Formats: sequence, structure tokens, C-alpha cells
Amino acid sequence: MRRFLIPVVLAIVAIAAFVFVAGRDGDAPPSHGTDGAELPPLADAMPQSSDPASQRIEADLRRLADDAMEGRETGTRGYDQAAAYVAARLADAGLEPAGDEGGFFQTVPLLRATLEEAGARLAVSRAGRTHELRFGEQFLPWANFNAPAHALEAPAVFVGHAIHAPEIDHDDFAGLELDGRIAVLLPGTPEAFDDPHRALHASLQEKLAAIAARGAVGAVLVGTPESEARLPWARQRASWRNAAMRLRDVDGGAIDGFPQLQAVASVGVTAADYILADGERTAARLFDDARAGRLRGFELPGTLALAGRTHLEPFASRNVVARLPGRDAALAGESVVHTAHLDHVGLAADGDGDADRIHNGALDNAIGVAIMLEAARTLVDAGPTRRSQLFVATTGEEQGLLGARWFVEQAAAAGHEPVANINIDMPVLLAPSTDIVAIGREHSSLGDTVDAVAAELGIEVSDDPFPEEVTFVRSDHYAFVRAGIPALYLDGGTISADGERDPKVALTYYLRNCYHQPCDDASQPIHYDDAARLARLSAALAARVADEDARPVWRDGDFFGERFAPSR
Repeated sequence: MRRFLIPVVLAIVAIAAFVFVAGRDGDAPPSHGTDGAELPPLADAMPQSSDPASQRIEADLRRLADDAMEGRETGTRGYDQAAAYVAARLADAGLEPAGDEGGFFQTVPLLRATLEEAGARLAVSRAGRTHELRFGEQFLPWANFNAPAHALEAPAVFVGHAIHAPEIDHDDFAGLELDGRIAVLLPGTPEAFDDPHRALHASLQEKLAAIAARGAVGAVLVGTPESEARLPWARQRASWRNAAMRLRDVDGGAIDGFPQLQAVASVGVTAADYILADGERTAARLFDDARAGRLRGFELPGTLALAGRTHLEPFASRNVVARLPGRDAALAGESVVHTAHLDHVGLAADGDGDADRIHNGALDNAIGVAIMLEAARTLVDAGPTRRSQLFVATTGEEQGLLGARWFVEQAAAAGHEPVANINIDMPVLLAPSTDIVAIGREHSSLGDTVDAVAAELGIEVSDDPFPEEVTFVRSDHYAFVRAGIPALYLDGGTISADGERDPKVALTYYLRNCYHQPCDDASQPIHYDDAARLARLSAALAARVADEDARPVWRDGDFFGERFAPSR
């Protein structure tokens, strides 16, 4: 998962899980790109690399994306097989275990929630009439992590985008009373928001927290033409059976489960008027107001009734954690943490004859794990750095950065002190490039360090070419950012190496055809030399950060630094 608003295949899963990412996970394909991108040539037609590092990365990717791994869905047999493989490779590289009880694995306690169609309901009662919306076609309930069955009827209030941002003089809740009511809201943010504010406030986590804090008892998210252009309702409807997941606390409940919100549902844009219409304030008018930045909340007439059923199941998955101890006694307790998510989306729920049901996840994110493994080998061969190096192959990223969140929350208890995070997730290396992208370089001193290291290696560093997609909040590094730890997300380049094959066109093709689909497999024309270059840069960056006297710091006045690390 990477720069998208909601994972295409797991759209409802990501929404129902109330994730940090704003409705990746989170992650619909972005709106940018080139129309008419053609299928790249098959991998078998590509010349094989003579670089041993490239060959090792290819071998690791092919193993992790093999059909035997069954798509590596969190908590499955296939994921556990992949985790065992990664642990063995880290041990072979000479790293020591840094998980629970002296092993390579860190247990991540989870709750799995699966929706049931029976009992699902969303009804609008106004002016003596009741309209029942149709399940799947017009609405979908969200998984409820707090109760196996829920039913709620209450007055409703339209709260715009459900954003309270006083620092930019924006308050969608001004003059509204939410206590005991159902909040009706739109996804996203006003178009006038800058990238950092859009990144934070588009998050469903932030929206639901704001709604619950004001006493709402339920929520209905209404799709807009823009949101469904990015993530069609048909795709959301097709994935409603996929399980959602949450971190599980010591009492067996869901962490950040928002128990006050007794019921939550999504409504498709074609049914928006059933929820929003009130005289002249039709859904179309409200959508226009949202685009123009003049949206205001108001009480809706009548009541909304929501009901649903959820099957809840506690289970566990695991992160793979390994350590290269630092050589400086005064700094070895501090760590540069490398992350790459190991999980993917598993098997398609329904087979279609002989159709391929396995989502192999070669680029999302077997390649990221393979690059991290190569960076680990490089650092071992170079000898210990002053600070320690930690390597974490995470679980549950597709479900809301769950493995990364658990690692960060447990770091102090485990004796880890992260000072920086280097994350690699889904570099789409389907066309040769000359550069790499360092997402988030503008936020902290890590940007200066990556620029200096890349210059020494003769590698150009490019900014995120699509900042409107606010990728900085859409992968595992964001769990570190929220803990106040500077982070960088290393990605594939955008500058064509041969002037013919365009990496942006290749990315567009991948997103439209193979992202979270069975064709994301090892037969794609992956450029492993580019992957090896990314591994070399990652290792050199980590070594430089680990050997410097001072820790990385947020830039003065940075939005994320001021919000999540004010004391730093």
C-alpha cells in the first residue's frame, strides 16, 4: 500500500478499521497519471542483471511473492511462512533476534471483524415517511469492533468534512450540537487546505475522533463524485466481505475502537440525496459548496436508523524484528529503524473458475522487504555503526499500519529507542530510472542527510512528484511520525533512464491494472538494478544517521513536528 486514499481491494476493510490513513493502508489509485498506458513487456523478455545484489533481491522477491505464500494476508498460514523466511534470511545475514523472548518475532494482538449481511439496515424517516436504503447498492455498514450486533435510531446533523482546525480558522462543528446524534459527513478536506493539513484531516481516524469527542453516537460517511471517481462504489461493494482488523488491548477490546459510536455506515453518491436532501440543500448543492469552500453544517430533519451484525474474533500475527548492535556504548541503545511491510491482501474471496485468486503482492510489498534485506546485508558487511540498526518486517499495514503502530507503542518496553525511521513500500520499478524519491525530506533533517549521501553515491533525489496524494501519511513510517520520530519513505524514481520507458507511465499502468490484483506477481518487468540502488542508498543513509553525533530533528515550524513532537 502506498500513496492512495483507500486500498482498492480492501476499501471497506480500511474504512471499517478506522485507520490512520485517510479513507492509503489506508487508498484508491491517485487521480494523476497518463491515459492509455500500455502493458510493459513480460519479465522473461528482460535481460537478467549481473549484479549479485540485484540477484539476491530478485530471489527474495520471487520467494515472498510465490503462490505458496497465498498472498501473505495478515494472520494466515501464508503470512507466517513468509515471516519465517524473512527471519531466516535476517539470521543468515548475521543479525541478532530482537523480538519477543529472544526470538525474531514480535506478537501483534489483533481483532478480526467480519460483516454479516443479515440484519444490516439504514433507514431515513422524515415527514411521516421511511425510506429503506438497499444494502450494497446504496449503503454498507462498517464492521463494529465493540459489539456483535448494533441498532441505533437518532436525529442527524450534517457536519461537512468533520474537521476542527483552529490554527487555520476552520471549524465544521461551529454552532452544531452533536450530543446523542448521528454525524453525517463527507470524505476528504476542502480543496484550499495545504498538503500537511489535508494529510492529517482527511484521515478517518481524525474525523471519527472529533465526532466522538463531541458526543455523537453514530456516523454516516456520504460519498462524493470526487471520492467515487477515485474509489468507485462498485469496488467498495465488491469487497464488503473482507475482514477488518484492529489492534487488541489487554482486556480483549479494540484499540481506538470508538465505543461511543454505536453504528457507522457508508452511503454511495447515488443515494446521497436520501441522506442529505432538505429543501433546496440537495446533495449536488452541498457538493458544490464543498468544492467552493463555503460548506456549512446544519441539522437534518427526521431520524436515521442504522443496524448491523459483526462476527468478532481475537487472533494474533507477528512482526519480524532483527538487530545489528551499535558499537558505541553511549549510543547503542538508540536505533535507526528500517521498515517494510510484509503483509498483502491474500486470496480473493470468490473464485471464478480457473481464475487466479492469489494476490501475490510482488511490488506491494515483497520488493520492499527484499530491498530491506539487502540493506541489512550491506550494513552487516560494512561493520557496526555507532547506533544500532533495527529491521522490522511488519504485519497489518494493509489494515491500517497495525504492525508498525504496535512496534512503536511497545518500543520502550522492548528496550528500543528509535531516533529515525527509513521505510520502503511499493516502489513500482517497472521502467528504468536514474533517481530515487525521498518522501518527507522537507519535514526533517533526514532530508539533508539523504541529499548528502545520495550525492556521494551519484544518485539524484527527487521530491514526491504527486504531493497532492499526501503519501507522507500513507505507510508504516506514519506510525513513527505520530510518535514524534523523524521518518523518510524511500521510493522508486521518476526520471527515465533511457528516454523511452517512462516510470510514471509504468506506475499508472500498474495502479490501474495490477495494484491489489493477482497480476502483481513476479512476472512483471521489474528492474532489479534499480532495487539494488535503492538498497545501497538506504544502507548508506542509515549508516550516516547512526554515526552522527546528533539525532535527526524536525525542521523549525514543521507541521508534523509541531503537532506530534512539540517537546523535540
